[in-house]
Amino acid sequence: MNERFNGDNDLRRTSRVIEMETSDKTAREIYLALKNNPSRARFGFGEKAILVNVDPQKAYTRTDLFKTAYETDPRQMEYVNSLAKIFRSMQWPVVWTHVAYMESGEDCGIWGTRTNTQDSLQNIKFNSERSEFDDRLEIDRQKDVIYCKKMPSAFFETPLQSLCVWHKIDTIVITGGSTSGCIRATAVDSLSRGYRTIVPEECVADKHESYHFANLTDLAIKYADVVEVQDIFEWLEEKSVD
Repeated sequence: MNERFNGDNDLRRTSRVIEMETSDKTAREIYLALKNNPSRARFGFGEKAILVNVDPQKAYTRTDLFKTAYETDPRQMEYVNSLAKIFRSMQWPVVWTHVAYMESGEDCGIWGTRTNTQDSLQNIKFNSERSEFDDRLEIDRQKDVIYCKKMPSAFFETPLQSLCVWHKIDTIVITGGSTSGCIRATAVDSLSRGYRTIVPEECVADKHESYHFANLTDLAIKYADVVEVQDIFEWLEEKSVD
């Protein structure tokens, strides 16, 4: 081979090849355009699902108490409770995760080193109000599974994978927050493990609509089926009468 780099000419050709697509639309508008495309591909539902509710704790849900909290859909907790109730009635597993750390914060690792304020991640301590699940949630502590996780994904160093194998799960429904953080990380890990991954859009939330809708778009294109929660209710109703 006798290929040579020809300076500016090669750079111009390369820049044309890798030029990024641009848009004047907002992240919300881009997501809605994708959502309303009737031909968009989906993974679909499987035969048996697990409900994984990611970090619906006061640090992230009580906007009246903590500035780290956020709300996207005011009915999020209501929908999550309804999903959990149906899953239990079908003898399908319900999982709740939360984050909490030692006084030293060392179990947060490098993730907890960027800041050190009362609002910082590593300062969500065990038995603190920030670590508590939202009071609006209806958690059955006899039947439901509760994991304390340390990193973004609900799969990372928790028994979630083993639980899915035990219950012969092929579909994972993910709720909680944040859409751009722990929801995305859990969804990517779910897909990577071979599960049909479902994200009900009304049941996930983020601090800013740009992060929220940009990540819903990316999830819908690559990693999950982002659907309306009503679609899941209808599927569960069909499965319950099978």
